[in-house]
Amino acid sequence: MKNHILPVLLLLLISAFQTVNAENQPQSSDNAFDWLQKMATAPRQHNYSGTFVYYADNYMESSRITHKVNHEGEFEKIEVLDGLTRIVYRNNDEMKCYLPDSKRIYTEKRWFRKFFPDLLPQPSERINENYKIKIKKQERVAGYDCQVLMLVPKDNLRYGYKFWIHVDSGLLLKAAVMDKENIIEQFAFAQIEIDGEIDANKLDPGSIKISKNWKTINLSTVLLDEGELAWRLGELPAGFKKVAEMKRNLVGKSLMVDHIVLSDELASVSVFIEPVKKDTPSPVPGFYSSRGAINIYVRELENSKITTVGEVPLNTIKLIGDAVYLQ
Repeated sequence: MKNHILPVLLLLLISAFQTVNAENQPQSSDNAFDWLQKMATAPRQHNYSGTFVYYADNYMESSRITHKVNHEGEFEKIEVLDGLTRIVYRNNDEMKCYLPDSKRIYTEKRWFRKFFPDLLPQPSERINENYKIKIKKQERVAGYDCQVLMLVPKDNLRYGYKFWIHVDSGLLLKAAVMDKENIIEQFAFAQIEIDGEIDANKLDPGSIKISKNWKTINLSTVLLDEGELAWRLGELPAGFKKVAEMKRNLVGKSLMVDHIVLSDELASVSVFIEPVKKDTPSPVPGFYSSRGAINIYVRELENSKITTVGEVPLNTIKLIGDAVYLQ
């Protein structure tokens, strides 16, 4: 009996070895941009539900996401499972964030897509000017076969990225921000179901018990035409261009704040400008770290506090922050 089993086992091992080696061979990068386009559109075309984990700076947080697409658009619920309870409901671009511990509801119209797994706006060929896109071997994430893409920056003005893209749907199942070989921030699904039926009741915020002492804060955004703000941008780091300018009322701010958004097609940077109040101390200029890939740079100009925040290295944050001037 053993003599019959051994050849079969050996044949299986050889077959598996050949399959693994075939999968491990890097593919041509000719269609790498096609994978980015597939990854950008997938979150708006598929139902999915699961649990993903965010990791950065020895901090880890898990969230449960449910996403449904139908003829009316997109519906989504994200519930943070660690720490204070936070539940976000989204109906297309309308968002509501429920904070049961503080009995607050924040509402806002989403003006820019960048929430895992919807991390990439519709890319243009301009992304090739700043990154070299490489197709790597396929790997498995949460039980699904994924195509791995590496985006290697062509300079020191931006971080690199590694994407694990579900082969069939194009959905992003894992993403890492890289500083050379080091992972500084990562999102990854631990469990996910793709294209399953989703009960609409699971996406109904009416299931949250709201009492009279809850407070609703509406965070408004006013998109402006090019040049409406008095603030201008001088010479910018290579590859970065202004995406939008607007006025926003942010959490904890009594007045609307000027907001300029820049991007290199992948990394985004925000510049917030607000007047320095006479009865408050002047802002302390300098660098402030957040978590993961986010860096912060603060300076004062014309009695205004300029805060530059973005998922780029410190030298890039400073170049952008210092490029802001008042016309």
